[in-house]
Amino acid sequence: MNPSLDPGSTTYFRLTIDGQSLGLFNGCDGLSAEVETESYSEGGNNGYVTQLPTRVRHATIRLVRPLTKDSARVTAWISSIATGVVRPTAQIAALRADGSVVAQWGLLDALPVRWSGPSLDPASPSVATETLEIAHHGFTDAGA
Repeated sequence: MNPSLDPGSTTYFRLTIDGQSLGLFNGCDGLSAEVETESYSEGGNNGYVTQLPTRVRHATIRLVRPLTKDSARVTAWISSIATGVVRPTAQIAALRADGSVVAQWGLLDALPVRWSGPSLDPASPSVATETLEIAHHGFTDAGA
């Protein structure tokens, strides 16, 4: 996808897995983390309940784009799970239309957990899209 050919997109996302590009995506959601807490009521302290951190949960990340030639790289990554699970580091970079980086995130132990391709209905004039969902174990330096 060439950003100069799609003036409607102001931000797009580049996905790389251990340095290998899986292409550009129009949409990205799920970049989040939540710290779970456990409440602890201290004896004699009636002013508040202490919140202790227990674990950090990371949402599944969803990337969406029109079907492209890069779709074959995504399905190859998913198919590779059948021969053994390798959990690489992934990088997602948010890019402006001119290709400059707005922000980037590194994902530890990335694992493709779902891919859905287009609904091929000749009665529907919509763009053929694909969605990739990635689970991970947390964020790291995006340059890693």
